[in-house]
Amino acid sequence: MALDFTAIDFETANPSNASACAVGLVRVRDGVVVDQTGWLIRPPAGHDVFFDLNTRIHGITAADVVDAPTWTEQLPALTAFVGGDVLVAHNAGFDMAVIKRACEATGDDCPPYRYACSLQVARKVYQLPSYRLPYVAAEAGFAEFAHHNATADALACAHVMIDAARRVAADDVGLLAEYCGVRVCQIAVAEATAVTFAVA
Repeated sequence: MALDFTAIDFETANPSNASACAVGLVRVRDGVVVDQTGWLIRPPAGHDVFFDLNTRIHGITAADVVDAPTWTEQLPALTAFVGGDVLVAHNAGFDMAVIKRACEATGDDCPPYRYACSLQVARKVYQLPSYRLPYVAAEAGFAEFAHHNATADALACAHVMIDAARRVAADDVGLLAEYCGVRVCQIAVAEATAVTFAVA
């Protein structure tokens, strides 16, 4: 077994989980970052209004995504990068809800990804005053990154999982979750519930 996974992060245009406007993806193989990518997304119709609060957080505006691929157009690239990996995200419930809700909004089939949450893992492994991503990433030795840039956040998340696995001597995501007493979950339509916008 090996510590293989894809870290993912979404930014959204507004409080709707379907309003994905950027994604970042980082591939980890045997505990090492081997690839990363990210792109802008034009949010689905009806979920495409950019709120000032969100734009202040991530800096993305409606003008930035005018020529970006739609959720449907970019989904094959997302699934091709992820392949059969377990997804990892910081506050994973939010990012998995983005996938579910955007697919619901566009009528696309939602990939039934398995996923783990680096926020939950961090709370078990580290003793910190805050478990927001910048604090956790710094503890993992990844102190300087452009927070709320989707690819940078995914990279920070990846480093958190790599460091946490090293600290507890786990050589795959399943063992890391087990040692930390957290679950590896799976996206399922039956469990779909709204997750409000949260600043990780």
